[in-house]
Amino acid sequence: MDLKKAFEVNKATWNQKTAIHFESEFYDKDAFAKAKNSLNSYELNALGDVKDKKLLHLQCHFGQDSLSWAHKGAVVTGVDISDEAIKLARKLSVDLGIPAQFVCCNVLETSNYIKEKFDIIFTSYGTIGWLPDLKPWAQMISERLKSGGGFLYSRFSSYRVDV
Repeated sequence: MDLKKAFEVNKATWNQKTAIHFESEFYDKDAFAKAKNSLNSYELNALGDVKDKKLLHLQCHFGQDSLSWAHKGAVVTGVDISDEAIKLARKLSVDLGIPAQFVCCNVLETSNYIKEKFDIIFTSYGTIGWLPDLKPWAQMISERLKSGGGFLYSRFSSYRVDV
């Protein structure tokens, strides 16, 4: 498998899907703009109070969940491979007045772009199925997670790992 080609195809696919997703009922941009929350109750319950905690959101797409965590008080950095998604995330951050940082990169290369460590690393549904190998992904998570921090993988329920 040519991984470089696979990641290029993945990026192109997500670049195409960004505008479609943003306009879709699933993401309900108008409701999000009003509530400033796209998180599920099980995600909120799993992490509790995130005020002033540094949170890294892996594969953040166009940032609704990232901005939701920031609206709850977290200091958020979102990462995604799609430059179109990151561009939209940055625009939403400004438009909604919710500060967050967004970085465009392959998630496996996050440590090349971000050197800080985080209290919480979060990712949700649709994020790991396309990865060819979870070991480098897990390695990057261990590099970016503070000692005593927690990792939350949210699919349709949450799996939290504290270290």
